[in-house]
Amino acid sequence: MAAIELEAVTKRFPDGTVAVNELSLDVEDGEFMILVGPSGCGKTTALRMVAGLEDVTDGEIRIGGQVVNDMEPGDRDVAMVFQSYALYPHMSVRDNIAFPLKMQKLSRPEIDQRVNEAAGLLGLDELLRRKPRELSGGQRQRVAMGRAIVRHPQAFLMDEPLSNLDAKLRVQMRAELVKLHRRLGVTTLYVTHDQTEAMTLGQRVAVLRLGVIQQVDAPQRLYHHPSNTFVASFIGSPPMNFAAGTLADGFLELGPYRFQLPSTVGARLDRREGEVLAGLRPEHFQDARLRQDDGVATLPADVEITEQLGPETYAYLRIPGLEAAEVGERPLELEGAFAARLDARSRAAPGERLEVSVDLEGLHLFDRASGAAILGG
Repeated sequence: MAAIELEAVTKRFPDGTVAVNELSLDVEDGEFMILVGPSGCGKTTALRMVAGLEDVTDGEIRIGGQVVNDMEPGDRDVAMVFQSYALYPHMSVRDNIAFPLKMQKLSRPEIDQRVNEAAGLLGLDELLRRKPRELSGGQRQRVAMGRAIVRHPQAFLMDEPLSNLDAKLRVQMRAELVKLHRRLGVTTLYVTHDQTEAMTLGQRVAVLRLGVIQQVDAPQRLYHHPSNTFVASFIGSPPMNFAAGTLADGFLELGPYRFQLPSTVGARLDRREGEVLAGLRPEHFQDARLRQDDGVATLPADVEITEQLGPETYAYLRIPGLEAAEVGERPLELEGAFAARLDARSRAAPGERLEVSVDLEGLHLFDRASGAAILGG
């Protein structure tokens, strides 16, 4: 096992396109680190530079303390798992898993031992004689994982390995990957565009945009304390709601509505005033009929769409005189509407006028010009 360090790493293509811009990231020995961001943000390019499949324009990459910029991929002692599985169709499962060991010219007994260990770990014992065409997508991905595991590498590099699976299999494979990492403890750098995958798998998550890291943190800190509007809008489903507002004299003005800020919030603002972008997560809106608290901020809302999801209900609300602002690169589910995650007891229905309570303790505030966080929830 080994740490992976990227220091001011840049990738510039011949046409001048900068895919990765001075990226610095430390992946600790044994850590499961996620690189997440929208398509084209540079995350796969960064992974391929670590693997040696892309040249580094500037900066330095170290694996286990050793600079690997000019080292061939096969000499870096890392194993890569691809989105496409990359299995040999004419070989059995056993031979696919054993292939890298044969290339290393290991003895037959050692190859058999390693293959059997990996197959047992991944539940492939009964499938070793089958060909890839006889396997499900999840089984093929486990074979690809087995081929990486048998090498006993210093680190695993995974490029969207679950994206070809259906929703149910993705959930299952996420759980299996977590268990596998817990057992093996191998340093893992994992790329995905799926923020749900990032939040459930990573010990830490690095959010990328246009080749630049926006924030590196534990998943829950990314959710509750985003450093800017891009992270706030990218992490969370449905994403955070935003609205243009103004701070003045301890009050927040949103369109025609004026709310007194809780003392705990005001104390952290240090008398800041002026234009801001206010952010509230969907769970910070609730059906006011279900709350008994006096003095809770409320808003009138027209229910446009509801989605029943068992223990909760997603509602998309139109608030008279106030429009949700589109921020970041994730379009609003419904233009101008606010997403609310309501208690399943709410009987909110499309076409109904609803009074919603607003939990201002969960308020996020951002600088309207730069998008930088002023106040985290």
